[in-house]
Amino acid sequence: MSTPGSPQTQDDSVPTAPVEAAVDEPVGATAAGAAPGVVRRRRIGVLLTVALLAYLVDLGSKLLVVARLESHQPIQVLGDVVTLQVIRNGGAAFGMGQAMTIVFTMIASAVIVVIWRIARKLYSLPWAIALGLLLGGAFGNLTDRLFRTPEAFRGHVVDFISVQHFAVFNLADSAIVCGGVLVVLLSFRGSNPDGTVHQTAKEE
Repeated sequence: MSTPGSPQTQDDSVPTAPVEAAVDEPVGATAAGAAPGVVRRRRIGVLLTVALLAYLVDLGSKLLVVARLESHQPIQVLGDVVTLQVIRNGGAAFGMGQAMTIVFTMIASAVIVVIWRIARKLYSLPWAIALGLLLGGAFGNLTDRLFRTPEAFRGHVVDFISVQHFAVFNLADSAIVCGGVLVVLLSFRGSNPDGTVHQTAKEE
């Protein structure tokens, strides 16, 4: 009769799963309330999918309106409240900073780098969607600045959605705004990109 810890007992024991099975679980980062042993998956695929969809929708819409609407009369969508008209914007979103095109090109590039660094520890689905919208929108407008007239790195962004008494913008701007709002909401709720939840000082 063998005793616990004897060679015979060790040979007959059921082998445990190797540590590598939880390779997707970040070391030292466990979501609040998560059950022990739960494997969390990185959400880079979700981020890239959302970013690609946002980018393609923005790019397709710009190619369409430039081909069909530029140098034409505005098209009314909701009377005079919402119209479609092509405007070349050398500034930031909503037409701000017209004389700082190269600066906004650099800012957009920096945003893309920051998002990609965060993505290496991305385990939260809502954060993946938010960052994907930001990434796709940033790439959409950066493409205009790199390849459209008047020159590389100083290209003017194509804006075409005009809201009365507000601004003229594009779908990349909309993706950036939606992603930014979602980031603020997630941060306000205490959610982190790595899937953990931080408590506010009041809760502590």
